[in-house]
Amino acid sequence: MKTLYIECNMGAAGDMLMSALYELLEDKEAFLSTMNSLGLPGVAVEATAAVTSGISGTHMKVTVHGEEEDEHLHHHEDEHHHDHDHDHEHHHDHDHCHGHEHHHDHPHDHDHEHHHHHHATPSHIAHLIDHLPLPEEVRAHAKGVYDAIAQAEAKAHGCPVGEVHYHEVGALDAVADVAGVCYALYLLKPDKIVVSPIHVGSGTVKCAHGIMPVPAPATAVLLSGVPTYGGEIRGELCTPTGAALLAHFAQSFGPMPVLRVEQVGYGVGTRQFEQANCVRAFWGESQAGGNGEIVELVCNIDDMTGEALAFAAQQLLAAGALDVYTTPGTMKKGRPGHVLTVLCEAGREQELAQAVLRHTTTNGLRVRRCEKYFLTPGSETVATPWGTVRVKTAEGFGISHAKPEYEDAAALAREKGLPLSAVLKEVNKSL
Repeated sequence: MKTLYIECNMGAAGDMLMSALYELLEDKEAFLSTMNSLGLPGVAVEATAAVTSGISGTHMKVTVHGEEEDEHLHHHEDEHHHDHDHDHEHHHDHDHCHGHEHHHDHPHDHDHEHHHHHHATPSHIAHLIDHLPLPEEVRAHAKGVYDAIAQAEAKAHGCPVGEVHYHEVGALDAVADVAGVCYALYLLKPDKIVVSPIHVGSGTVKCAHGIMPVPAPATAVLLSGVPTYGGEIRGELCTPTGAALLAHFAQSFGPMPVLRVEQVGYGVGTRQFEQANCVRAFWGESQAGGNGEIVELVCNIDDMTGEALAFAAQQLLAAGALDVYTTPGTMKKGRPGHVLTVLCEAGREQELAQAVLRHTTTNGLRVRRCEKYFLTPGSETVATPWGTVRVKTAEGFGISHAKPEYEDAAALAREKGLPLSAVLKEVNKSL
C-alpha cells in the first residue's frame, strides 16, 4: 500500500508542503506547467533549489505580478513589527468582522506596494476555485480546505462565516498554494496519509490589535483534536493554511509507521535555524493489513458525573488516544459506575496514562498490551447531484469497507434542504 508520511518537526506552511510533495512527483515539469496554467492573474510558480542545515530540497516560489509573499521573513519569530496595515497578515483595522488569517506561505518585502492584498469572502474564493482547470476532486478538496479556514476564523473571532473576509489567505498566491498541494496529492494518489505531531512553536505574535498567542486563534481551532506541541523555538511555526491542509488530508497522526521508503521530499523554508527548517515527506510501501500492537488503559470509576466523564473522554482524544469508551459496571458495595477504556499506540502509553490520571478521579489504571488485526483506513470522494461527499474506506486481507462521512452528508443535506437519507442513498449508489 502506497503510504505518505509527513513530518512536521518545524511546523508546516502551504508552500513548504507543496515543495515537499513536488519532490515526490514523477513528472515535475507537467506539474509546474499545470500550476502555471491555472488562469490566476499574474501568478507564476517556480521550483527553486534550497538548502537548510546542509540538506538540499525545494522551495516553491509563487509570485504574483513578479512579487513573492515573504512568509518566512517573519515566520518563526516571537514578535513581528510591521509598518503596513496588515501586520503579520492579521489585518484588524477594519469596521466589521474579517477573517484575521495570517497566511505566511510566501516571502515578501515589506517595503513594496501590495497590490494584490484584497479582501475576499469565502464565496469569492469558492468561485475562484470552481473555475480552476483542475480535476473536480482537486477543486473539491481545495474548497474543503478554505471552508475549514472560514469556519475557524469565524469561531476564533466571533462572527458569522458569511462575514469572514480573507486578506492574505484570499490572495492569489495562497489559492495557488492550496490548489498545488491538493493537485500534488491527486497525482500521487496515496492509499494512506499519516502526519507527525505538529510543532506549532511558542511565544506570541504582535498584531495591530495587540499580542496574540502562538498558535494563533484560527490555527488553534483548525488543529483541534490534532496532536501538537510547542518548544524552544519562538514564533509561529504552523500557519493556518498549513494546519487546514494537514487536518483535511491526514487520516491519522502519530509516529512514522513501518514503511519501506522509496523517496523523501524536502520542502524548505526561507529562514535558517540551528535545525533544518523543512517539511519532510516520506513516500513508500506499507503493509495493507496485518498484525499490530495496541495498548489498552483501563480503570474503574464510580465518582464522576456523566458530564465530567464525557469531558475527560474528549480531553483524552485530544491528547492522542486512538479511541475512548465506557461500559457500565457494578463497583464496590454495589455502587453503579463505569469501566473507562483508552486505546493508544504503544509508544504513547505513559503519556496517555498520565492524561487519564489527570482528567479522571481514578488513582490507578491497568495496562494491557494487545496484538491486533486491522484494515487500513483510507478516504475517497463521491460526487452527487448536490455536491461531493467524502467516504471513509478500510482495506486489507482482500476485504474492503466503505461508509459515507456523516458530517459531509449532513452539511449537504442542510445546505440543500434534503433529508439525510436522500444524500446517503445517492452516495451509496457509488460504493
